[in-house]
Amino acid sequence: MHISFKPIWFDSLGAKSSCTLVKTPDVSILIDPGIAIMHPSFPASYIEKIRWRAQGEREIIKASEKAEVIVISHYHYDHYFPKNMSIYEGKLLLVKDPNKYINESQRSRAEEFYSRICEHFGGIKLESVLGKPKAEEYPNPLNTLPLAMQMDFGDYNKRRSELLDKGLKLFNRRIEKWNKWPEIPELEFDDVKIRYAEEKRFSFGNTELRFTMPLFHGIEFSTLGWVFATVIEHDGEKLIHSSDMNGPIIEDYAEWIIKENPDILILDGPMTYMFGYLLNRINLNRAIRNAVRIVEESDASLIIYDHHLVREKRFRERTKEVWKAAKKSNKKLITAAEFLGLTPKVLECSKQ
Repeated sequence: MHISFKPIWFDSLGAKSSCTLVKTPDVSILIDPGIAIMHPSFPASYIEKIRWRAQGEREIIKASEKAEVIVISHYHYDHYFPKNMSIYEGKLLLVKDPNKYINESQRSRAEEFYSRICEHFGGIKLESVLGKPKAEEYPNPLNTLPLAMQMDFGDYNKRRSELLDKGLKLFNRRIEKWNKWPEIPELEFDDVKIRYAEEKRFSFGNTELRFTMPLFHGIEFSTLGWVFATVIEHDGEKLIHSSDMNGPIIEDYAEWIIKENPDILILDGPMTYMFGYLLNRINLNRAIRNAVRIVEESDASLIIYDHHLVREKRFRERTKEVWKAAKKSNKKLITAAEFLGLTPKVLECSKQ
């Protein structure tokens, strides 16, 4: 394999993250260098959670020293460092566009982040480089999801239709905001360069990085916002990092992964720790079916199945069909901790 990778920190190691270092003969790429403490219900003491977060932060900083490119798929704190500017020194940042396909909280975080970038690397204020708002038209994103729109959910169809109508109205209200916000431009200073990555390709020798269009962070019109997935190819080998598809819940995103047919897939799972709250049975079942399809229909030799998923001890029980499919298909489906020869922290803590 010409593509090598290392999970730097993931949820199975005790703090929320999906930070991954990928190396090819041409370039080293650090994807989503962020970390956040585990939620209160995670079965460990607060001191342990703090320790794991601090340990993970040290590992991410160390990994950043080996990277030439940093990818930030969206502005949740478990996917980027908002304050530590040192990890971005001398890097090319390929990042989520903060001007569109973004919710209000992530826009606010992006403004703070790029303000720090401007002050640290350029000695200027972000306000001095902001552009005029760009009025654009945005198509209904459901038009890009033909498989999801064809799904029959029986008694849930009416409720789903109501939720999609509500989501579309929220989407249209967000368009009004995107068209009024001052534009945060792509930035370039002596020691850092920032480029917006959605739907773009970047070449480094024989290595190509590709990025998807903005994808829903979970279900259709998720209030959590949008992300992008990362594809890295070299000499016929391919790695995909899914970011936060949450399963994937959406059928078209699973279809995309299957068609891409990666050799290595870093796939985030459903938020089973939120089951009955932010995750209902309908969408959990969708995520399970989609993951089973990916396992059975792609040729991925290794699937890291971790982020979001490994936050409660019943994660394997609640996604058992996926693990069964992997065993039957003779596919290597493991958590990041297991890839590193360790036991997921949630299982270690549950035995204590």
